[in-house]
Amino acid sequence: MAGPAPGDEARDPGLQPERTRLAWRRTTLSCTVVAVLGVKLALVDGATAAGLTGLALSALLWIGFLAVAHRRIRSLDTARPRVLSIRGALLATGCTVALAVCGAALIW
Repeated sequence: MAGPAPGDEARDPGLQPERTRLAWRRTTLSCTVVAVLGVKLALVDGATAAGLTGLALSALLWIGFLAVAHRRIRSLDTARPRVLSIRGALLATGCTVALAVCGAALIW
């Protein structure tokens, strides 16, 4: 008799999905703070072309991350949430890293 196939084991219906949902919300909040600080930094010394470009790119990355995070948070509401796709994980990681780079570029 063979054991359960990968993915068939029972998932924790209690706290694990809630912890994951809260982690996504914390990360979304962090990205929002970086985006808001980017707006402040871009507009403090006057609006330059480079500052506005960085601001627009930061806003686009923030919206992209919000879309991925919202989709993942909604998928965790089901009894058996699906595993995060590789595409979603790469998109979330790419948006987070790129937003951090944009924030660092606006500082210097």
